[in-house]
Order: sequence, then structure tokens, then C-alpha cells
Amino acid sequence: MRPLGTRRAVRAAGAATVAVLALAGCSAGQVAETAMLDTPIGGVDTQTVSGSVYIRNLQVEYPGVEGYAAGSNAPLELSLYNQTDNEITVSISTKPTEQAEVVSASQVGVVSAASPSPVASSSAAAPSSEASAEVEPSAPVAEPSGPAVDVAPAQFKIGAQGSALFRPTDAAQLQVIGLSEKLPPGTSVNLVFEFSDGSPTMEVQAPVATPLSPGPREEPHLDEDEEH
Repeated sequence: MRPLGTRRAVRAAGAATVAVLALAGCSAGQVAETAMLDTPIGGVDTQTVSGSVYIRNLQVEYPGVEGYAAGSNAPLELSLYNQTDNEITVSISTKPTEQAEVVSASQVGVVSAASPSPVASSSAAAPSSEASAEVEPSAPVAEPSGPAVDVAPAQFKIGAQGSALFRPTDAAQLQVIGLSEKLPPGTSVNLVFEFSDGSPTMEVQAPVATPLSPGPREEPHLDEDEEH
């Protein structure tokens, strides 16, 4: 027969082991969640109905107190997380909405500086008809007044348990292009998210980010009569 003190010691050790395992599991969950929070959260957080894709920290880069002018482009900050074991394609577009203080744009795309075109030579091989179809525009394009840029569709394949992160500091920025109206702080742009896994299409409003530090304060103007 085992002494009473020994049985109590065994029970205490077992309880301590269970507590350690529970704490370890909790910590693992916290680490997984913290991995998503790689930047201070200030934007919109949402997800698909099934939870297959997480949308995190969606916002427009803060441009200053004047905001973005109508017709201009605005960089987006966004993190997408695939929570499934299958690849998912996420497509982002924009559409008008009747909501107050919410604007739209002509398109959403990944904007990067265009590579300089190589100079053609007489010895260069002629491109195939397939290649020509990819690079030739269907209609004449006016010469750009500013630096040439490439715009890729906002369509992203995210691997199983993978992610796609977009920051305004990226060389190739995710942008809303051709704003329908002025976009000052306090307003949002309407975005449409579509998912290849069959999740319902989502309309999400991306707000203009708040500044990291307060703007300069204006000193009150005093008339000469008030000064004396």
C-alpha cells in the first residue's frame, strides 16, 4: 500500500504537468495570432464568412491634411492570410457606393516603375504573334507626361497557410487608381474582394490612415488691441 503522502505528491505533480501543457498550448496560440500583428493595427480587420481568409489592417496611406485629389492614386496597406490547406486566389477591385464619405476609383492594381524598353536592332529576332498580342495595346496610347509605370491586376495567389503583405513602402505598391472624388482624412474608399474558394464576395471600406503624430498647432493671432 502506497503511503498517503506519496499519493498526494503524485497528484500534485500530475496537476502541475497539466497546467504546463495548457499554458504551452495557450502560448502557441498567442504566438500564431501575434505573427499576424507585424505592424501597429490602425486599419480595418475582417474575414470571409468561413474564416478561410483573414483581411488585416486595411487602410489608405495617410497623405497629409489635404488628402488625395480626385483622379489621383492612393497606396494601400493590407495583409491577407490564407487559413486553409489549399491555395486561394484573392482579387481586389472597386465599385461606386451610395454610402456617405465613401469614394471609389477606376481600378485597383500593383503599380511599379516600368522597365526601360530595349532598343530594337536589325539583327533582333521578330517577336512571335503570341508575344506581340501581350505587349501591343488594342488602341493608340498617348505619350505619358510623367515617368512610365507598370500596373498589374490586383489578383494574388496565396499558398496554403500563406500570406500576402502590402505596404506603402514597397517598391511595387498596391494602389487604388484614379479616385472618383477627393479622398481626405475621415473618408474611405470602397473595395471589393473576391475569393476562389467560393466564399461570398465582400465589400470593405478602406479608411484613410490616421497620422502617427499630431499635426502642427496653429498659434492664435492676437490683434494689437488684445496685446495691450
